[in-house]
Amino acid sequence: MTRTLVTGANKGLGFETARRLVEAGHLVYVGSRDAERGRRAAERLGARWVRIDVTDDASVEAAARSIEADGGLDVLVNNAGVESRGAGNRVIGAADVTAGHLREVFETNVFGTVRVSHAFLPLLRRSPAPVIVNVSSGLASLTRVSDEGTPAHAYPGVAYPASKTAVNMITVQYAKAFPQMRINAVEPGFTRTDLNGNTGVRSVEEGAEIIVRMARVAPDGPTGRFLDDEGPLPW
Repeated sequence: MTRTLVTGANKGLGFETARRLVEAGHLVYVGSRDAERGRRAAERLGARWVRIDVTDDASVEAAARSIEADGGLDVLVNNAGVESRGAGNRVIGAADVTAGHLREVFETNVFGTVRVSHAFLPLLRRSPAPVIVNVSSGLASLTRVSDEGTPAHAYPGVAYPASKTAVNMITVQYAKAFPQMRINAVEPGFTRTDLNGNTGVRSVEEGAEIIVRMARVAPDGPTGRFLDDEGPLPW
C-alpha cells in the first residue's frame, strides 16, 4: 500500500487531495498543526492524523519519526501554504510590502517545503517509488506574470508569487539531485480556499485534480516539471 503524507490536510485542497488518495487506496497521513481539526479530518476520511507544523523543526522531526515507526513513506505532498493579505482581505502590493511580510510567507511556503522535504528524504529514499509533489501557483510563472492583460499580470502581490517561484526552483534542484524520485511542482488554479478568502473561481475538486494525478505518477513519469491539469506551464 502506498503511504502518503499531505501537509495542511485538515481543510481545503489538502483535505480534498487526502480524500481522493484514500479513495485511490493510499494509506494517507493527514498532516495538521491543529490536533482537533486534524483528528476530525482524519476520522472523516478514514486516514491517519499526524501533527506537523511546517514552520517548526521539532514538530517536523517528530512527525518524521512517527511515520517512520509506522512503516515509512512513499509520497509527500507539500501542500501547506499561506498568502499575505492586509485589512479587508486586500493583497499587499509592492508599495506596502515589507521584509516582514515576505519572511512570514517564506517561512511556510519555502522554508516549510524544504524543512519537511529534508526530514522525510531518508524515508522516501527507502521507498521503491518515491514521489514529492510541491503545490505551487500559476503566479510563480515569471512568463505568466509578465504577460500584460492576463489575470496573473493583474495580481499585485509580491510575497506569495515570490515564494512560489522559489518553490519551483527548489523542485527543479531536488529533481536533479534525486533522479530516482518523481518530484514536481503543480498549479491547482485559483481555487476557493481560506488561503485567498474563498475568492477563487475553481472548486477544491477541480484544484486537487493535478495534485492527485502527480501524487500517483508512475516511476517513469515526469520529474522536475511545473504542471497544471492541462499540461506543462512556462517557468
